[in-house]
Amino acid sequence: MTTFPNSPRITKGALIALDPAGFSPLSTIVFQYNPENLTRTIQPQGASGEGALYETERLKGAPIETIRLEAEFDATDKLEEGDDTAEEVGVYPQLSALEMLVYPKTALVAANTIAMNLGMIEVMPPMGPLTFFVWNWPRILPVRVTEMTITEEAFGRKLNPIRARVSLSLRVLSYNDFSWKHPGFTLFMAHQTIKESLAAVGTAQNLEGVGAEENGTILFSASR
Repeated sequence: MTTFPNSPRITKGALIALDPAGFSPLSTIVFQYNPENLTRTIQPQGASGEGALYETERLKGAPIETIRLEAEFDATDKLEEGDDTAEEVGVYPQLSALEMLVYPKTALVAANTIAMNLGMIEVMPPMGPLTFFVWNWPRILPVRVTEMTITEEAFGRKLNPIRARVSLSLRVLSYNDFSWKHPGFTLFMAHQTIKESLAAVGTAQNLEGVGAEENGTILFSASR
């Protein structure tokens, strides 16, 4: 099947997982269809001493941001093309890749189990993968999956899902969550720098049409 030569190239969103030990790639989950909506909740982090004189505007760090989206996966076209993987397991590999974002590696679980059975007093919980949400260049963010709801909508002859919708809740990790040497720290700082530049573009350079400044006070009016 050919496409119209002048059709725009669509950028796909994705989730990328890295090994937390050496930051080597573990998986890249590209959204088959970009979500139609992103819901972002931003909760400012005020400094302690709320209500104290001169303290109300202080911020102790980046706000806590949560991104919610719904991703869809469909193996129908692959089945029509006679794809063996789609015939055998449907979209289960894509769902499994998403689910592995919230699983520790079995090797780490096994090592911890052995350590506990040998009588070690303190066993550190295994680390999960370092996950990045990629939504074009202005938004490449370290995130933690806080909730995942999978709705499987159709099944093949072996009861593997052919179509599925996945609702994801992602907690953005900021420089508050990393040491300054961690790549997540650098990545979030770059994200905020880009946001500051875009904010300058989207900010009015004067107050004409908004109000008037008299004696240092902004007086808003409804006049044109």
